[in-house]
Amino acid sequence: MKPANETTRKCRSSGKAHGEPRGFTAQERAAMRERLQELKGSARRGAPAEKTAGEGAVLAKLAELPPSDQAIAERIHALIKANAPTLTPRTWYGMPAYAKDGNVVCFFQSAQKFKTRYATLGFSDKANLDDGRMWPTAFAVRELTAAEEARIVALVKRAVS
Repeated sequence: MKPANETTRKCRSSGKAHGEPRGFTAQERAAMRERLQELKGSARRGAPAEKTAGEGAVLAKLAELPPSDQAIAERIHALIKANAPTLTPRTWYGMPAYAKDGNVVCFFQSAQKFKTRYATLGFSDKANLDDGRMWPTAFAVRELTAAEEARIVALVKRAVS
């Protein structure tokens, strides 16, 4: 039997070849660092300052996004602000998010930041989307038309109900 080459032998626990990084990707580590900064910042600010600081942070993140994701994220931001004014804009893992009573209800994830095929609009377990025994909590967003906007509005309204 031919001996396995050390560099191509697979690790039992991860299925990856030796020498390949295991654990979190660089994008995931960056998101965790951003989340830590968000937690430190909210601890320094009081609750009244949180809403204004959150809006500014979300607008700054929207400005940093690549053009394709930025257009979608800005439109989703406008839809959420107009249709769910009780939600407070804030960042969550470095991405725009919207919270109710301090708990994130929905969030946007950039396709390019996480090197995925599409941007994502996601909902946390705090969102009131329950529908039977199984329901979607994240939605791929490649383009926004009137139909998608109407669906987003309905989902957000239901999530905060």
